[in-house]
Amino acid sequence: MMVPVRCFTCGSVVGEHWEEFDERANEGDEDPQEVLDDLGVDRYCCRRMLVSHTDLVDVVSPYQ
Repeated sequence: MMVPVRCFTCGSVVGEHWEEFDERANEGDEDPQEVLDDLGVDRYCCRRMLVSHTDLVDVVSPYQ
């Protein structure tokens, strides 16, 4: 898994929120917008960075 460490646009650190966001939002239990509000991610660019991130490591490297 590759975790987005910094926002590409503003350079803010977003990696510290990734695990909790991934657990809560991608399991379908909560709306991603509400999760980002709870985590305190306010900037649009950082929110976009977390919502649009896709783990491609399993697709690109299927052999463990």
